Amino acid sequence: MQDDSGWDDVYSAAFSLVNMAVPYKAGTVTVAVIWLALGSAFAADAVSEWQTLAPGMELRYVRARKPSIVGDSRIAVLRIDPSSWELEFAGISQTGELSGHTAREWCEKRKFTAAINAGMFLGDGKTHLGYMRFREHVNNGHANGYQSVAAFDPSDGKLPQFHIFDLDSGVTLEHILRDYASAAQNLRLVKRPGANQWAQQNREWSEAALGEDSAGRILFIYSRSPFSMHDLNQELLAAGIGLVAAQHLEGGPEAQLYLHIGGTQLEMFGSYETSFRQDDTNSAAWPVPNVIGIRPRVKH
Repeated sequence: MQDDSGWDDVYSAAFSLVNMAVPYKAGTVTVAVIWLALGSAFAADAVSEWQTLAPGMELRYVRARKPSIVGDSRIAVLRIDPSSWELEFAGISQTGELSGHTAREWCEKRKFTAAINAGMFLGDGKTHLGYMRFREHVNNGHANGYQSVAAFDPSDGKLPQFHIFDLDSGVTLEHILRDYASAAQNLRLVKRPGANQWAQQNREWSEAALGEDSAGRILFIYSRSPFSMHDLNQELLAAGIGLVAAQHLEGGPEAQLYLHIGGTQLEMFGSYETSFRQDDTNSAAWPVPNVIGIRPRVKH
């Protein structure tokens, strides 16, 4: 098994550069998860069944078999059919702004139904850590050693609308870019077709991740409860959600997922990060420069 956890040191360096520049808003009393007009299906004990939010969009909670050191040990999985919903990158490299927004604010500004972190970013506060292109906009044209590339906006209607590629499996970034107008390179968690790429480690954090299931559906994955990436991968692979590939997006207080559809509004954001913020007290979403959002696909 190839071990991608060696990139954990790179993650730590990049993450710490950003976190030093983001203040903690002390004294707030807002809770970390905001529930508005949710039905009984979303009660604390409901963790096993997919709940349909809209055609092509379902939500499920996975309760970890091995409990986290803090929190409720639940992992939220938003499953999205790319034939009904399209992905879109949004970032301050497009808008020219000097600072980012929370996932909720990005959704409100860009009319997204949901949004999650697009990935880690460099110390300049806007450049994606890894290759990032959204159609004509290139946030970062330089690839690094990360082995996972999520691609969407295919040039040929016969290609999958969304696919997570492994760069060590006979495909190159150049080949992907010939077929897809949008691509995001991120640190790999799970290699196709469902291989945990992380050895066990002592570091744990709240996590936002992007996955693909065996039917080619998009998975927005979020856990406020911290896990090592080895343990998180094991929980997801054993959860029966059909996970075949996944990439890390963000960890700690900056990890976030926001959803607003109909009467359902859900805002989740992280807190715990080993060696940075070892507590579960963060009570407000932190601004981030880049997100991946979804909106209903326009049928042609």
